[in-house]
Amino acid sequence: MSEVRSVVPKGDLFDQRVREQWAGQLGRRLDVLVAGCAHEPLVLERIETRASGVDEDRPAIRRVVEERADLTTWALGDLRSAPLPPRSFDVIQLSFLLERIEHAELVLDRLLQALRPGGLVLLRMRDRDSAYGILDRVIPAWARRLVWRHLVAAGTPGPLPAVYEPLASAGGMHAFCLTRGLLVMDEETATSGPAMGRIGSAAVGLAAKLSRGRYPATHDEITMVIRKPQYHFARLI
Repeated sequence: MSEVRSVVPKGDLFDQRVREQWAGQLGRRLDVLVAGCAHEPLVLERIETRASGVDEDRPAIRRVVEERADLTTWALGDLRSAPLPPRSFDVIQLSFLLERIEHAELVLDRLLQALRPGGLVLLRMRDRDSAYGILDRVIPAWARRLVWRHLVAAGTPGPLPAVYEPLASAGGMHAFCLTRGLLVMDEETATSGPAMGRIGSAAVGLAAKLSRGRYPATHDEITMVIRKPQYHFARLI
């Protein structure tokens, strides 16, 4: 069984926001939906959580999910019809999912229906508008499979599809939040992709140069904390 490790070390942005959420709910248990089960779970010290998971049904993802001990329930399949009771979660952890699925807006709308008013979305995704993102999109699937094991730690599931619909970008996500009445509380960029070693960095740098800076090599990941509004005048999602 795989070891459960924290993806929110003390002082991390997600850790801070979730603790504020927990304090605002007077220490009540937090119900967490993990969307993107191929990645590590949200683990918080001294905060009680109950986690459920959803993801696509792919062999690499199923192997990971079947080994996870932190999920109370999980479902794999078409995310547009996943069994998600409305307004049943305090936090959605959305980990590197939106860039690899089709119908990303429909899926995110469905996930948001399962989020309680005032709830948080902890979002991490690859940026389609980065040099890494453009490389991930244009490299053929057979080539990605060929080099994958040389770029990642042993046991890392993948390579998963590289779809990168417009939602998988800062501009796309801000436009989505604006039309749904969602509040982007925090936004950060980082470099963490599997192709960011010596060879990968060279390829990413070349892509940035050839694009004349349109696709920067300064980051590949976008992190956001998004809040669903409490007030009843907001669009019902």
